[in-house]
Amino acid sequence: MLDRPAILIALSRMHVATAGAVLLTWMIAAGETLSRLAKPSSMVAGRMICPVSANGAPDCKLGADKLCQSKGFKEGNSLNTDSAESCSAKLLIPGRTRKPDDCRRDNYVTHALCQ
Repeated sequence: MLDRPAILIALSRMHVATAGAVLLTWMIAAGETLSRLAKPSSMVAGRMICPVSANGAPDCKLGADKLCQSKGFKEGNSLNTDSAESCSAKLLIPGRTRKPDDCRRDNYVTHALCQ
């Protein structure tokens, strides 16, 4: 049977090993974040539509990526967005009442930070 000091030594070694693994994981993640931040970035302006995702919300990450790719970059993050209502030409017919599906709201990325 192990005596108390031996158990404490074994537990402290296990704690140090676990803490070391956690610290190593944290240091790797911090290094990856710093290397990502160190990449040169450029702000670009333009107008790229945010496609509608499966849940109906605008996917402006994809819009920012497309805007950045159109300017020669690999990917990007949205900095500024705009929205506009797009309506059917049926609204121009005199006397016609507006229906709920006559217009839709489109979202656009207007500025993105590209890498």
